[in-house]
Amino acid sequence: MANGLRVLGIDPGSAATGYGVVEVRDRSLISIAHGVITTSPRQTFPLRLQVIHQTLQVVIGQHRPGCAVLEGIFFAKNVRSALQLGQARGAALVAAVGAGLEVFEYSPLEVKSAVTGYGRASKTQVQRMVGSLIDLSSGLPATDATDALALAICHIHGMGLQKRMAKV
Repeated sequence: MANGLRVLGIDPGSAATGYGVVEVRDRSLISIAHGVITTSPRQTFPLRLQVIHQTLQVVIGQHRPGCAVLEGIFFAKNVRSALQLGQARGAALVAAVGAGLEVFEYSPLEVKSAVTGYGRASKTQVQRMVGSLIDLSSGLPATDATDALALAICHIHGMGLQKRMAKV
């Protein structure tokens, strides 16, 4: 793990978008910031997307990550929900790319495997493992924030694996 590496994980959603900034420090993972961007269903959908975009811009500006990680596109049964999720993802992508960040994507299976060792792990298992990998002395955050932290951890672990494989 590269010391000083700082990764922003984003778990997009139209009602709740989780974010987590993780830094590698002395071979340990440190949560720099994490939280959930909530939008009101009373707002128009474009305004909700604007809230997501602007809040992520502030998070990126404050914490200066080196890259961003989002969950890859997956298939949903409800077309309306899938479209809204795609638009929330777009708002997050534009915030990251607009800040000059390289963006990476991982499937839910890849994230769960990287964090728990089991691709079909439950949300509770992911939450607990994130809590054991990162010192979260203030307690476990909401699942949206935990999922964002898990995305960042997945990327950091994957980068370490890539470096080890390059040496072989």
